[in-house]
Amino acid sequence: MTPSPPAPAASRPHFTSMPDLALRNLGGAVVWTNDDLFAEVQNLLSTPPAEYRPATFGHKGQVYDGWETRRRREQGVDQAIVRLGAPGVVYGVVVDTSWFKGNYPPFVSVEAIAAEQIAPGGLVSGAELAASDNWVTIVEKSAVDGDTRNPFRVDAKERFTHVRLTMHPDGGVARFRVHGRGVPDPKFFRYGHFDLAALENGGLVTACSNMFYSSPNNLLMPGRARTMGEGWETSRRRDAGNDWVQVRLAGRSRVSLVELDTSYFLGNAPGSATVRGRDGDDGEWFEVLPRTELLPDTRHRFVIDLDRPMTEARLDIFPDGGMARFRLYGTLTDDAEATLIEQWERGEA
Repeated sequence: MTPSPPAPAASRPHFTSMPDLALRNLGGAVVWTNDDLFAEVQNLLSTPPAEYRPATFGHKGQVYDGWETRRRREQGVDQAIVRLGAPGVVYGVVVDTSWFKGNYPPFVSVEAIAAEQIAPGGLVSGAELAASDNWVTIVEKSAVDGDTRNPFRVDAKERFTHVRLTMHPDGGVARFRVHGRGVPDPKFFRYGHFDLAALENGGLVTACSNMFYSSPNNLLMPGRARTMGEGWETSRRRDAGNDWVQVRLAGRSRVSLVELDTSYFLGNAPGSATVRGRDGDDGEWFEVLPRTELLPDTRHRFVIDLDRPMTEARLDIFPDGGMARFRLYGTLTDDAEATLIEQWERGEA
C-alpha cells in the first residue's frame, strides 16, 4: 500500500496538537512561585483536565484543582516558573481557567528563558531564574476569560528551558500547557544508541490518520505507559483501510531496534503492524519492519539489520486499535550529528 502524503500546510492542525513540553510525565515541574496560598502551584502541570467538587472546603477555603494565590492588597503580580520537561521551541501556550469563575486573573503574560544563559549546563535554582534579566516575552499581557481554555500562539523560534506565567494581578489558573517541539542538547547523542523517536530527543509526530481516543504524541513519551489512556488509540474502522502515524526522527539516522508496545491494550490492540522509513520528505518509503503480527498487552522488540539512513518513520497498524509506545533505537549519521552541533553552537533551534 502506498503511504498517504502528509497534510498540506493549510490544513495542518492547531498548535495544541503538538506535545505539551511542560507535562510532569516528561519531567516538567514548577520550580518557583511567589505565592500559592489557596491552591498548590504544581497542579498547573497535572495531566488530566481540572476537576471541581462543590462544597469541598479546607482550612484555606474551597479546594481547587489548580493554582490560586491570595487576594492582593497592594500593587504587584503573581508568578510561577515552569521547567520544561523537554526543552525546545514553543509554538503556543494554553492558560486554562476551568472552574475559576470569580477568582481568575483578568490578564496574563508569559516569558521564557534558556537556563544556559545563566549558568553552564543550565543547572540553576528557581530563585536564580526569578532574579534573571534574560527573560524573553513570548505572550504579551493579554486578557483572559474565566472557566475556559485561553490559547495563545507563540512566534518565537529560540530554544527555551523554562517559562514564566504571570497573573495580573492575582487569581487562579487550573492548567498551563506549553506546546512545542523538543530540542535536546546534541552532545548527549554521542554516547551510544538512543531513542530517535522520543519527544525529549527531538522526535515529532508529523501526520496521523486518526486520534479519536488519544493523541499519537503519547507514543513518544518517556517511560512505560501506566494505563491504556497513556497510549494512542484510534476509533474502530468500518472500511478496508488501516490507521497510521508518521514521526520525524531526531535527525538523519540508522535504526537498529524497533519497539512496538501494546501494554494495557487487551481487546483493542492492532492485529499486526509495519514500520517504514524514508530519507528526506521527498524520499521513497522503504521497509524497516515487515508486516508482523502483534499480541495484546505485550512489549515487542525487533532487531533490525538495515544499514540505510532515514529521517522519518511511518508506523502502520492493521486495521486499527491502540499502541502504548513506539521506539526506534539507533544512532545519528556523522553528518547529522555535526549539523545539530553546529546549529546548537550558533544558537539555532
